[in-house]
Amino acid sequence: MDPILIVAGESSGERYGAGLVREFRKLYPEARFFGIGGKQMSGEGVEVLFPMEHLAVMGIFEVISHVPRIRRIFRQIVQETASRRPAAAVLIDSPDFNLRLARKLKKAGIPVLYYVSPTVWAWRRGRLKTIRKHVARMMLIFPFEEEIYKAENIPATYIGHPLLERVKADLSRKDFFAGRGLDPGKKLVVLLPGSRRSELRSHGPVLAEAVERIRGSVPAEFVLVLAESLRRADLEKAIPGGIRGLQVIDRDGYSAIAAADIVLSACGTATLEAALLGTPVVAYYRISPLTYHVGRRFVRIRQYSIVNILAGKAVIPELIQDEFTAGNLSRETIKILESDELRAEMKADFLKIRKGLGEGRASENAALELEKFIR
Repeated sequence: MDPILIVAGESSGERYGAGLVREFRKLYPEARFFGIGGKQMSGEGVEVLFPMEHLAVMGIFEVISHVPRIRRIFRQIVQETASRRPAAAVLIDSPDFNLRLARKLKKAGIPVLYYVSPTVWAWRRGRLKTIRKHVARMMLIFPFEEEIYKAENIPATYIGHPLLERVKADLSRKDFFAGRGLDPGKKLVVLLPGSRRSELRSHGPVLAEAVERIRGSVPAEFVLVLAESLRRADLEKAIPGGIRGLQVIDRDGYSAIAAADIVLSACGTATLEAALLGTPVVAYYRISPLTYHVGRRFVRIRQYSIVNILAGKAVIPELIQDEFTAGNLSRETIKILESDELRAEMKADFLKIRKGLGEGRASENAALELEKFIR
């Protein structure tokens, strides 16, 4: 079998890619993959030519300083593809990079299977034209996206959401508290600042101040889950003074979320992970003012977190841009911690969201789609 190109530019996509490769190799043990990814894809036997961290840049203006490096990686992956002649390409999320790559691959006669739709339902709907022209098939992870692609006559399949098969706690709350030396008589607040260095820089200082405010009102323990794409040195740069009494962990993240009384999470996959684990969450996000003011005029949705988008209403608080302050974050956190009713309402809505996503077989379904695609 000819090799298969696979490209993932961020943590969530890389996990989805690893799952696809693992399931595909159950069908074809001799299958070979190469491309862009991280430790999980490498662990499944993918030949990672470039680490995904080199692509994980957020925001229009933030990208500018990294353009030379990204262009170099783009040229090199195109060259590698030309020399290896893969049977197909699986491009996962990261549309700014991957849709450009899809154009090159289409010209080279390499069929493209695209995993995780760009947020065309939120902004940049014009990307549908690019997808129709250069992508052979889409694999969707949200059920409401099927109607969008059907209306545009673009081949697409809802395969389920990959998080359903992997989001589970390995430790009970009691065991997590005991293992980390946490006081079971206190509330547990878990911080999820994001998986990119730029997110850590934007969110870290506000989180540090919010922690001190929350600590002054509620007896609480604080744990920060560091994404696999980040290092402790990145956290130290983002928050030079650190956060008093904060435990930083880089494993057992799902157990931490499940054990928590509340999660403070950057908008993105992490908010959905918290919802699937049934833990109340406050979402936030901040990018550079220039990027925000340029982009906001093109955004077509009122809710920013995928939890609220799936629910069709404001289930969790969102603190976006100027609203993301230590005062607002601590206020929302304390309000939820002190209200059994609010927490119960959130958890009930989370159960509805989980049910709406269907069965947890996305990786298996993705592997079957790739098999059909190649055959």
